[in-house]
Amino acid sequence: MKSQHPSILFGLALFAFVATALAQTPRPVPAGVTAHRNLSYVTNGHERQKLDLYVPEKAGDPVPIIVWIHGGAWLSGDKNGCPPLNSGYIPRGYAAASLDYRLSGDAIFPAQIEDCKAAIRWLRAHAKEYNLDPTRIGVWGSSAGGHLVALLGTTGETREFDVGENLDQSSAVQAVSDFFGPTDVLQMDAHAVPGARLKHDPANSPESQLIGGAIQENKDKAARVNPITYLTKNAAPHLIVHGDRDPTVPHHQSELLFAALKKAGVPVRFHTIKGAEHGRGFAGKEISEMVASFFDHRLLGKKTAAADWPVAMTSDSVAVMEPERPGQGRPGANAPAQDRAQGGGQRPTWQQIVEREDANRDGKITRAEFKGPERMFERIDRDGDGVLTQAEFEQGGPPRRN
Repeated sequence: MKSQHPSILFGLALFAFVATALAQTPRPVPAGVTAHRNLSYVTNGHERQKLDLYVPEKAGDPVPIIVWIHGGAWLSGDKNGCPPLNSGYIPRGYAAASLDYRLSGDAIFPAQIEDCKAAIRWLRAHAKEYNLDPTRIGVWGSSAGGHLVALLGTTGETREFDVGENLDQSSAVQAVSDFFGPTDVLQMDAHAVPGARLKHDPANSPESQLIGGAIQENKDKAARVNPITYLTKNAAPHLIVHGDRDPTVPHHQSELLFAALKKAGVPVRFHTIKGAEHGRGFAGKEISEMVASFFDHRLLGKKTAAADWPVAMTSDSVAVMEPERPGQGRPGANAPAQDRAQGGGQRPTWQQIVEREDANRDGKITRAEFKGPERMFERIDRDGDGVLTQAEFEQGGPPRRN
């Protein structure tokens, strides 16, 4: 009898998708900021090839930009969460952007990095229109987003992933803030923390879905995903932050990237948060001030603490947990890995999902109503009738189909 673990994983992927959608609704734009939402960075492209751009209402000289790239195991998430906007970077002299990209249910790799590069080129092509400085672009992302920003940082000298429009513009970036992003996916299971539930080698894992096949059986394709594959001495400076108890992306993944950047002579700081998990334990001023110091030095040219960092350095701190919001419990050690992969919180109820997804309010979610990747819907639809019901939701997805 075949294991039902793959069906459970996809059921959790649905929970993760909806939890992210529920949590990351666009915040009100702060005073003094102009928002340009849903800008298409590919003409007549996929519905996810769009970005939101936030610029200061009043600015003299063109401003540098920090681009946020969301996580979600490459199979969920959206651009509505934008830390550079929500953390007050724009009043300090920046613009901010947050972009969507095609998920693994829409297209396999390299579609994701092709989209990110297309967005960078689009921003440069439209820099004058929005008063942006095209020579100063930083990127910041977590988890799958951390992987994509690292890949942007190491592929500035290759044109392999530059396809489509605005090819007269560079997709290179000038600074990378990578929060717990995967690097060499072939080594993830070998270095997982004890008790980690999410397995990366199986054909249904997020990494395998990303490349379209089991990673250990497609090592050449897996190598293309690895930012280290493209690394040169001219890669962008990196700030890497990772928790040493991460049950989803092993801390070792960032160790590999740091070692490679150091060997190449690329400026890099690798900060370990002791006791932190996958996006849990990153609260407190130390981390936020470190990121701000890094971007202020690299993009604004300020004499911050980052100016005195060695070319390659390591540091550490102790986890600081975020305060719980009303109605939100902390995901503990026994929480599903995919729940924690999205930053935690209680699993949404069926009623919450229906409220968001069920357009005609009939208590069911059709393929047309479902906002996640089509392939995810097909995997979770137990009876294959094109409708998700409460019973299917509570059973966690279909048995594995031959």
